[in-house]
Amino acid sequence: MREMSIESIRLSLNSYQRIAILREKETDRYLTIWIGPYEAESISLRLHDVTPPRPQTHDLLCNVIEQLGGKVQYILLNDLARDTYYARIVLDVNGDAVEIDSRPSDAISLAVRTGSPIYAEEAVLDQGGEIIRDGDDQEGVEREPEKPVDPAELERLGPFRDFIEGLDLSGFDDPQK
Repeated sequence: MREMSIESIRLSLNSYQRIAILREKETDRYLTIWIGPYEAESISLRLHDVTPPRPQTHDLLCNVIEQLGGKVQYILLNDLARDTYYARIVLDVNGDAVEIDSRPSDAISLAVRTGSPIYAEEAVLDQGGEIIRDGDDQEGVEREPEKPVDPAELERLGPFRDFIEGLDLSGFDDPQK
């Protein structure tokens, strides 16, 4: 397991889809996870310390967990299958570890509310992680060797490539954006 941090929540200007960008701590490897607009808003509100006048669904879930004597220990992005990420919420309930299946966006929203760490399985990072660098010519930095890709796979992933190529990454290292 590798610890992740939330780099930002972004909006694609091409499709108006939201994505959560997570960064592996201590490296330049990133995961981009497509999320719904409500989950994006929920995460963004908490990241910017905005408290709505009434509890949102994720606030309610945190309150229920706490009132029942549980505590969110950590979030784990545990699988990536058919371009869909899977997550587990790991709770401590009376000293016992309880794992709950979750969408990554809901798990991340809980993590930002509880201050819980977010982890990703190494296999998930190997499969979905991307190295993002400022420029092509960085001294002293080795590039990962490119892996051959099946042409049918490239065709199937065309819409994702178009989306990623259309992202505006200016200000990427600014957490306020």
